[in-house]
Amino acid sequence: MTKERKRREPAGAPPPGDDDGERMDRRREKKPRMEMVDPVLPSQIKNKDKRKEVHAKLKREKKAQKRMLARERSQAAQRAAELGEQPPEKQVPRTIENTREPDETVCRPDDQELFAGNDADEFSAVLKQQTAPKVLITTCRFNSGRGPAFIEELMQVIPNSSYVKRGTYELKKIVEYANNRGFTSLVVVHTNRREPDALLIINLPDGPTAHFKLSKLILRKDIKNHGNPTSHKPELVLNNFTTRLGNRIGRMIQSLFPQDPNFRGRRVVTFHNQRDYIFFRHHRYIFETKENKITSKDKKAKTSESKSQSEKQVICRLQECGPRFTLKLLTLQHGTFDTKSGEYEWVHKPDMDTSRRRFFL
Repeated sequence: MTKERKRREPAGAPPPGDDDGERMDRRREKKPRMEMVDPVLPSQIKNKDKRKEVHAKLKREKKAQKRMLARERSQAAQRAAELGEQPPEKQVPRTIENTREPDETVCRPDDQELFAGNDADEFSAVLKQQTAPKVLITTCRFNSGRGPAFIEELMQVIPNSSYVKRGTYELKKIVEYANNRGFTSLVVVHTNRREPDALLIINLPDGPTAHFKLSKLILRKDIKNHGNPTSHKPELVLNNFTTRLGNRIGRMIQSLFPQDPNFRGRRVVTFHNQRDYIFFRHHRYIFETKENKITSKDKKAKTSESKSQSEKQVICRLQECGPRFTLKLLTLQHGTFDTKSGEYEWVHKPDMDTSRRRFFL
């Protein structure tokens, strides 16, 4: 005889009936809802393979979104051109240069005070061609390594320049020597551990004196497909010297070179200022004649007419002559070199580098 097992109900449980639906609703309400979880960054994943996989996926999605936006912009421009409307404005990328902090010393084209100061500064005699530039180049007391090779190439860059061995003379004696012989500028190449690391430019006879940090030096022999400079007077290009201080440094550099360039020599010397770093380059223009073959595509043309014809085309390119280096202004001093009692117009301090968007040249 089989016994029927009765289902045991929990103590205090209400009998089954119409309240079952209400109990299910209460259970659904008590169930916690799933919250939105932030996407996991690849850097938070410990597994290397999984991290690389997620990073590659995010990179593909970003590229796809970029292509889609570019396609939409091109389609919008094409529709505007078909309808004769004005095309949408092109987006300008945000860079450190165009987000530069405002500076009150930026030169303006209508600044009459600046023009008056330029006419009476220490470089006006050379820049107005009243005096021919004459540059004396020397070194520190212990010059070795790449210093002599750099000076030899620097003398080929700057016309009418002479080299004097420093020996054990003090720099004040060198300045006095240059003043007595009619030099307009003095350039001192400083070396440290057999490597040029600083450049001192002194305007004669009354200053000012600029001290630059020199870095990233590449000599002519280390430049691939380099050219040899000629003795012609070079054309000088100065870029982005926009502030009062930059204008003064640009005029000091300009006073090292003659103001009547010989364009037939096709030599160009460039000082390009970008984020307070002055990049030096030395190039030559080269004009080459290239022949392009033109073939007739008409099938019915005769054999004699379908032969390839050559068209001559003149192509211009640049050939770097070297050297190549970078300058960073450290100090600008009134008068000639004097470390004890000299007054400084401008001094670079470490707290000036707290903002990446603040420039001084």
